[in-house]
Amino acid sequence: MPDIQQIASSVESIRKTFEQHRYICSNQIATAVYLAFHLKKPVLIEGPPGVGKTELAKTTATMLGLPLIRLQCYEGLDESKALYEWKYGKQLLYTQVLKETLDEVLQGAKGFKESVSRLHEFGDIFFSEEFIEPRPLLKALKEEHGCVLLIDEVDKSDHEFESLLLEILSDYQVSIPEIGTVKALAEPPLVFLTSNNTREISDALKRRCLHLYIPFPDIDLEQRIIQARVPEILPELRRQLVNFIHELRGLDLKKVPAISETIDWARTLLLLHTDRLDPELVRDTLNVILKFQEDIVNVQAELTTLTSKATKI
Repeated sequence: MPDIQQIASSVESIRKTFEQHRYICSNQIATAVYLAFHLKKPVLIEGPPGVGKTELAKTTATMLGLPLIRLQCYEGLDESKALYEWKYGKQLLYTQVLKETLDEVLQGAKGFKESVSRLHEFGDIFFSEEFIEPRPLLKALKEEHGCVLLIDEVDKSDHEFESLLLEILSDYQVSIPEIGTVKALAEPPLVFLTSNNTREISDALKRRCLHLYIPFPDIDLEQRIIQARVPEILPELRRQLVNFIHELRGLDLKKVPAISETIDWARTLLLLHTDRLDPELVRDTLNVILKFQEDIVNVQAELTTLTSKATKI
């Protein structure tokens, strides 16, 4: 079990520990994690797809030795999928048992009022924690030693779901009408929310979070990322492929390559036993880094120029 307090003792310690887990990050990212840990505040991470927002939460969980609980957001997500739902099958089974033993339950009851009172006692049992099926948000609150809660792509959910999050992110508790308030145990979850900026996040939700924007990395940082993730690749090839990716990001494409695609391309080139880029090789592997045929066609028209720029010393 990692020494969490030691890891989180400083921004530099967090940054170095991230590097040990092959997550190369800026001081800004390490600072956000440091503040989130000590201030007990969630972090809203925004930025283009594929820059490492989800990976940040995953690596933080690994780094701190905490379980990762992930909630993938989508349109129409509600509390029954995000928070809890009742175990209806178990309730139905217990109801059947109650029917079969009804005479015993009501034995000795005097009058209608006392009979109803006894039945109400069983109704309260049916809506107790024993019959709750916790979903990710409630699971995170119930983790005794804390966890990392990843609320992924929160911008894909509805505004109503954001309202559901407000109480949880403010006080690390949630109100369940039939039971009451359920609070986080001794250690509240470390919460990361990610957004690809497909819609504006509400001010109320932003106020409850630290804000972190992760852009595409510069050339030096991306080379360090590739070195950490694909250490076998030759330094010169690493330089060339990162330069080529940055040339592509300057073009008007439907989807520019993300860091994850840079890593996939590096692994592809390694698998093909190449030591430098050439137009033919790039043409054969463009489908690894570009996901739309329209983009591939447009890039192929400029392939020689782009490859020449990427490979020049």
